[in-house]
Amino acid sequence: MGRSTTTLLFCQLLATAHSFNLGTIFKPPTFQAGAGKSNNLANEEAVLLQQISGTANGKNADIETQARVLSLVRKLETSAQPSPSLLSDPKEAKILDGDWFLQYTAPSDIENVDADEKWNATADEAKITTSKAGLQGAVSGGGIPVDASNNVAKQTFDLESQRVTNEIKTGLGLVIVGGPFRQSPNVPLRAVVGFDTAKVGPLDISFLFDIRAKIKGSYDSGWVETTYVSDSVRIGRGNKGSMFILTRDRDAVN
Repeated sequence: MGRSTTTLLFCQLLATAHSFNLGTIFKPPTFQAGAGKSNNLANEEAVLLQQISGTANGKNADIETQARVLSLVRKLETSAQPSPSLLSDPKEAKILDGDWFLQYTAPSDIENVDADEKWNATADEAKITTSKAGLQGAVSGGGIPVDASNNVAKQTFDLESQRVTNEIKTGLGLVIVGGPFRQSPNVPLRAVVGFDTAKVGPLDISFLFDIRAKIKGSYDSGWVETTYVSDSVRIGRGNKGSMFILTRDRDAVN
């Protein structure tokens, strides 16, 4: 092959390569629910769970630990993004169905290091409070915070009834907060929750949500956005600026 022919062929290949949309070719992969996970993801999950062990659901995590956890979380979130149809496709949504146990709660960003506008409210969620609560080692449902540093909180996604419920045992008895959820029309992975049930032991204080709904004009009072999910670990972000890590196994974290 002559030099001129080789040069022409090289130019043609270069022009062809230039025509590709690299942003499309190298976009982050999405994780298809139920498709299983690679050994690499399993190892990253194991490292994450080891990192949050002994933090009392994040309450005892210092800034350095929070930074390491956020780094590991972001790695999982970008390595295997959930499918946008996670909440709309019944087959994919099965991976969310059932009980999850809260193992770690902390702010979504540390001194704005990990701040990201994508966790903000959209137009249809304007009635939901988004002021940062600085939750660390606690669980909140509809604005009702409960310390979760001594007991593991349970979050249940009931796909059949389209409800999400948070439960935790406290010194006052079993605290239950829940309500129906719907998929956000603007953020596909965000489940917008209209809390309508709140109980503390035998005391039913659900009327507080009725009062709030009359004032706000909507029962929508929170959201749960799934940013990573496998058959054993789920990572999410909430409307109060919180990041949380849950596991299928209650005893997955010491």
